[in-house]
Amino acid sequence: MKNLLREHKRTLIFSSIITLLPLFAGLCLWNILPDVLVAHWNIHGEPDGYMSKAALIFGLPLFMLAMHWFCVLMVSLEKKNRDNSQLIKVMLWVVPIISVICGAVIYAFACGILLNVGFIITAAAGLLLAAVGFYLPHCKQNRTMGIRLPWTLASEENWEKTHRMAGAVWVAGGLLITVTSPLANLLVMLGIILLMVLIPTLYSFQYAKQEKS
Repeated sequence: MKNLLREHKRTLIFSSIITLLPLFAGLCLWNILPDVLVAHWNIHGEPDGYMSKAALIFGLPLFMLAMHWFCVLMVSLEKKNRDNSQLIKVMLWVVPIISVICGAVIYAFACGILLNVGFIITAAAGLLLAAVGFYLPHCKQNRTMGIRLPWTLASEENWEKTHRMAGAVWVAGGLLITVTSPLANLLVMLGIILLMVLIPTLYSFQYAKQEKS
């Protein structure tokens, strides 16, 4: 674990600072922001959740930072992840990017800037999934990242072929989510994500049956 953390030390520190950017931005905008901020929107892009200014400015970034470090520590506990440095680099930026996007959307909305929240969140999610898909074929067999199914963990060949195919599916699915993001339709996005999960799962299961036969 220490070797993995030491290897990505600079990236981890920098990504942690990026994760906390909404906190610093919130402090700079403190006198401009209202006492109560919108913290959640429904599938139609309408505000349906609120938090106090202090709770949101401090609580959300700190929660994201905790999630960031939790993911890093979980990945670091797996010795085999030393061979997954490329995917780890991508993973190190997922939470920071989400934190910055959420903070920017919340503060912009609070300052009276009209935004299509559903479009922004959906497009960002699609691009992140496509980026993960690009690196999936390089993911080596482990128990914390990738498509961890009984048959992929039992067969290195199944793991490699499944992730090679899943990489193409995730890139295509992520880009499709981004393309359809102007619809801001949660059901469309969830349907695409469901296919992105089911297709590799069924493929790996079928491949496992072929290996046994």
